[in-house]
Amino acid sequence: MNNPLVQVDPGLYIWTILTFLVLLTLLAKFAWRPLLQSLAAREETIRKSLADAEKARVELERLNQQSEAIIRQARVEGEQIIGASRADAERLRGELREKARAEADGIIKNAERQIQLETARALQQIRNEAADLSVAIASKLIKKNITREDNDKLIQEALSQLSVSKN
Repeated sequence: MNNPLVQVDPGLYIWTILTFLVLLTLLAKFAWRPLLQSLAAREETIRKSLADAEKARVELERLNQQSEAIIRQARVEGEQIIGASRADAERLRGELREKARAEADGIIKNAERQIQLETARALQQIRNEAADLSVAIASKLIKKNITREDNDKLIQEALSQLSVSKN
């Protein structure tokens, strides 16, 4: 049972080592170098991707901060606009109040003028009636010869008629 695969042959050793070295040289020249270059290129690509990701993260943070600043600014401007609108509304309300007061004062003054005119007319009418009554009393006195008591009685009647017409 002599198996040729199990037997030791020094020539086979030399050829195996020589084949191994040639194969190792060929692999080093044609396989390892391109493989290492490919790995280096991939490593560089990964580094660039990481750098780009870091730049994107920084840019995203900057944009977030910028958007927050814009939102804060918009809120401030919104509050200013609301404040200005409230101030305008208050001013307009005050103007309308003043205008209403002025109109009310005008109406009151007009009513007072009307009252004064009506009072003056009433007084004039009373004077006219008093004059007419005086003329009537005088004509009655002239027509009739009266005593002192009759005269006082006529004056009292005239005054009572004057007070009745006044009311």
